[in-house]
Amino acid sequence: MRKLQAQGVHHITLIGADRQTSLDFWEGVLGMPFIFDQPNLDNPDEGHLYFDPGDGRLITIFSNESRKPVHDRTPTDPGCVHHLAFNVSKATFSQAVERLDARGIKHSGVKDRGFMDSIYFKDPLGLLIELACYRFEPPMGCSHADVMIEAHRLRVDRGDGHIAEVHLADAIELLVERRQQSLSDDRAAKNPYSGR
Repeated sequence: MRKLQAQGVHHITLIGADRQTSLDFWEGVLGMPFIFDQPNLDNPDEGHLYFDPGDGRLITIFSNESRKPVHDRTPTDPGCVHHLAFNVSKATFSQAVERLDARGIKHSGVKDRGFMDSIYFKDPLGLLIELACYRFEPPMGCSHADVMIEAHRLRVDRGDGHIAEVHLADAIELLVERRQQSLSDDRAAKNPYSGR
C-alpha cells in the first residue's frame, strides 16, 4: 500500500444560508475577498461562493436563498467540524475584542494557548470560528510546523505539560543552528559581559 500524500488544504466548503449572509460574514467581518461565484455544479438550486482566507487557499460556501441563518451551535458529534481557525497578525489580534464588541458579537475573550493566543466566536449559522495569533515567527526556511514539532520534543523531554514560549525559543535556536552554517567552531551561548 502507498499513501495519498496531502500537500496542504485545497479548500473547505461549508453549507451556508442565503448569499448575503455569507458575503456579510466572510468578507464583511473576516475581510476575505470574494473571488469567485458560480452555481453549485451538483445542485443548480444553490450558489457556490469562493473566498480567499489570506493564503491563496479557498473557503467556499454553498448558498441558497430559501435557507435562513440559524444561530444555534453547529453539531459537535463525532465526525463533525468543531471549529475553523484563521491566522491573524498580532496587530489584528490586538483589535479583535474591540472590533467584535463593536458589532455585538459574543466571544470567548483572549485565550492563552502557550504557543499562540486565540479568541472564539460563532458565525451567523452557529459555526465556531477561532482567530489565532502565533507568538513566534519561524526561522527563514522553516515552517510553523517545524518549530512546533521541535518545541513538542523539548516539552516532552523536559516533562512539561504543554508547549510554552521557552520551548518555542529553544526550538527556534535549535533550528537556526541546524539549518544555518557558521564559521565558529563553538556556537554555544556565551557571556561577553562577564569581565573574563
